[in-house]
Order: sequence, then structure tokens, then C-alpha cells
Amino acid sequence: MNFKQATDALLGAVTLQDLAEAMGVSVQALRQARSAEGTAAHRSPPEGWELAIQQVANRRASHLQKLAAKLND
Repeated sequence: MNFKQATDALLGAVTLQDLAEAMGVSVQALRQARSAEGTAAHRSPPEGWELAIQQVANRRASHLQKLAAKLND
């Protein structure tokens, strides 16, 4: 693994698209759920959002642990 590969792997981010796919909703639905409460655009978060975020976070954590392990070799 070279420097570029390692930094690309480290700096990769979870996107709203990733979360939308995990939750089975649109990116727009997530944008609305993230908007300030009380605004006309605000909507409730999708059902099951906690589990979906947990799963995405666990995948990201696993990815970073694998990266760290490769660099420890």
C-alpha cells in the first residue's frame, strides 16, 4: 500500500447517499430530516434510522481497522 492509497482509504467519507441506501430512502428525505425542527422543510427521520446508522458506522470502523492493520504490518 502506498501513501496515496492509504490516505484515500483514510479520508474516504460516509455520504448521505450511503445512508440513504442503507435506510432505503432518498437523499432528499435525509436532508429534510436533518433540517431544523420547526422549518417548513423538516420531516421526521426514517424509521429504523438508528440501526442503519449503526450498521454504516460499523462498516466504516471495520474499514479503518483493516487499514490500520495493513499499516502495522
